[in-house]
Amino acid sequence: MNVVAISKVLANDTRLSILRWLKDPEENFPPHKDIDHFDDGVCVGYIQDKAGLSQSTISTYLSLMQQADLIIPTRHGKWTYYRRNEAVIDQYMKSLRQMI
Repeated sequence: MNVVAISKVLANDTRLSILRWLKDPEENFPPHKDIDHFDDGVCVGYIQDKAGLSQSTISTYLSLMQQADLIIPTRHGKWTYYRRNEAVIDQYMKSLRQMI
């Protein structure tokens, strides 16, 4: 885990908001049409709608977050769902506390 790389990813308001929204998906997103739970995360379309940004921008943001291991993708057919990687987030927070 690279604290600096993760910090750079989190230095963007929208990417930080996405992580906050994914912390409580039931509260922040409408129910999925094709599956009845958020166990595998939130469909990228819902994230895009909530953020109000283009599909390409959200895809770039999610890719950066995935490269930093902050989120975990799961495919359902042609759709990708994203959820937080709690283990990495916890480790990042602990490392950050130790460093500063």
